[in-house]
Amino acid sequence: MQFKIQLFFFYCCIGCFSFGFAEVGDEVSILLSIKAGLIDPLDQLQDWKLPNNGVGNNPVHCNWTGVWCNSNGAVEKLDLSHMNLSGSVSDDIQRLRSLTSLNLCCNGFSSPLPKSISNLIALKSIDLSQNFFLDSFPVGLGKAAGLTQLNASSNNFSGYLPEDLGNATLLEILDLRGNFFQGSIPGSFKNLGKLKFLGLSGNNLTGQIPPELGQLSSLESLVIGFNEFEGKIPPAIGNITSLQLLDLSDNMLSGEIPAEIAQLKNLQLLNLMCNQLSGSVPPGLGGLTQLGAYAMEVTSLSSSFSTMLSLVQLPAELSTCTSLVRVRMQNNLLSGTIPVGFGKLGKLQRLELANNSLTGQIPNDLASSASLSFIDLSQNRLQSSLPSSILSIPNLQNFMASNNNLVGQIPDQFQDCPSLSVLDLSSNHFTGSIPASIASCGKLENFGDSPALEMLNVSYNKLEGPIPANGMLRTINPDDLMGNAGLCGSVLPPCSHNSGYTSRQRTLHARHIVAGWVIGISSILAVGIAFFGVPISIQKVRIGFTSNDILACIKESNVIGMGATGIVYKAEMQRLNTTVAVKKLWRTETDIEMGSSDDLVGEVNVLGRLRHRNIVRLLGFLHNDTNAMIVYEYMQNGSLGEGFAWQTSREVAGRLGLAI
Repeated sequence: MQFKIQLFFFYCCIGCFSFGFAEVGDEVSILLSIKAGLIDPLDQLQDWKLPNNGVGNNPVHCNWTGVWCNSNGAVEKLDLSHMNLSGSVSDDIQRLRSLTSLNLCCNGFSSPLPKSISNLIALKSIDLSQNFFLDSFPVGLGKAAGLTQLNASSNNFSGYLPEDLGNATLLEILDLRGNFFQGSIPGSFKNLGKLKFLGLSGNNLTGQIPPELGQLSSLESLVIGFNEFEGKIPPAIGNITSLQLLDLSDNMLSGEIPAEIAQLKNLQLLNLMCNQLSGSVPPGLGGLTQLGAYAMEVTSLSSSFSTMLSLVQLPAELSTCTSLVRVRMQNNLLSGTIPVGFGKLGKLQRLELANNSLTGQIPNDLASSASLSFIDLSQNRLQSSLPSSILSIPNLQNFMASNNNLVGQIPDQFQDCPSLSVLDLSSNHFTGSIPASIASCGKLENFGDSPALEMLNVSYNKLEGPIPANGMLRTINPDDLMGNAGLCGSVLPPCSHNSGYTSRQRTLHARHIVAGWVIGISSILAVGIAFFGVPISIQKVRIGFTSNDILACIKESNVIGMGATGIVYKAEMQRLNTTVAVKKLWRTETDIEMGSSDDLVGEVNVLGRLRHRNIVRLLGFLHNDTNAMIVYEYMQNGSLGEGFAWQTSREVAGRLGLAI
């Protein structure tokens, strides 16, 4: 009997050894099958090959690029991210039974994801982000009981959100932003009690925001902007007391902001912009002491507070919220005055109140701010003069107050504006002259070689006298001075003749000067055409294509280049007989969460006005919450490097303040 037992254990050991040997060979063949379906232009997987002496019992695949094995030689982690791979993911991937981590991020896959991937029930983490995966998202990953992270953002997935994901109750991160999902948020998501991050923004989701989301007691970030949600903001959101980031922007939400939002004591970023909200701002929001603080490194802060309101006053409580970094309430119907106190908020960097119905004065305390870098008060009904030292804010870069009823003289404080680069005071009632100290404003002066950029705009006021003679104003666009009948000199009629003109004569003479300016620029451009052989136009042209036309061309077969900042596609629209170049920018998760699109859009708006023979013309800009694409004029005959020398390009970039 004892002999039989020993014999039994002997055969068990032989069986286990044989099974392990077979499994090693099996996993090698699985990986080679996966490689066979990939397009690997950079030969990143060159070491994925059989040794000359065969597999044997040595787990050679465990040393292959991107492959990690467990102690038994079975593949438990596969990381093929950032390898410029495309092609298709083989169905054989489901045979990697021990796989706990799969990372295919940041490649060029533009095929459907195999449905069999849902058979990887040992998965704990899967990252498919920043690809072009098509069709519906595989159903069944909810069977992976240990799944904690799922990131499929920035793809082309469509269809409905998988209901079964609600069964993956250990999920902590669910990021499906930047796709084409439709329908509503599944009710099963209420079961994700450990979820910390839910990102669904930038899709085509509809219906109402389910109040069941209020049961997600561990949630820290709820990012569902840029969809088509309607109805009211559920008060149950106020139950998620762990919430730090709430982004419901760019939907069709209506009704009032629920007072329960003020219960979110840990809230650091609140974005409700571009909805159809009405009523008043809950006064309790001013008591959210963390609002505006966003931890990165030590205390690098970011906040976005904005909403669509209906003829209500700007809440005074905001000016006492010491953690605010941004106040963004532009494009609303706000009335009343600007509360005093914003200038005392030591972390406030951006104050954006444009396109409202604000009246009264610009608070004097704004001039005492040491942190403000961006102030936009344009298109309101403000009636005061400018605070005398407002242009002396040490970090102020942009000040815009156009289309108001501002009066008095432009403060003569330009010698104290080391950072000011944009000043727009157009369409007001300013009197007096343009201050001579403008010559001391280094940023404005250095910008003078590019008159196509609107750095200084004082048009349509009541200014008079000679235009100061300095480099910047000698090359200013006359459009930025027009509407001031008393101005003379520089690009306008000489002061010695201007004094005897009638109003009609001044207008005619100004038109002649403008015409001469245009003809002069046209002549320079003509010389550029003759020298470089490339036609250049400074006319505004209506673009004949739409964002859908562009998106239809974003596919692997149209890739013409790839760099550190993104992928470049050739978008050939035969229906319109038009070809453009489209650059899809890489955006990090930090970029997305910090809402850096606002700064990027502003920069693109400036770059779109640049006209230079050595700069490819920028035609347009597409973006949503997770993706950004820049549309350029397509260069048929090569790159800029073939058109002019590197030293020349550096000089051009230096004059225009660009990085190359």
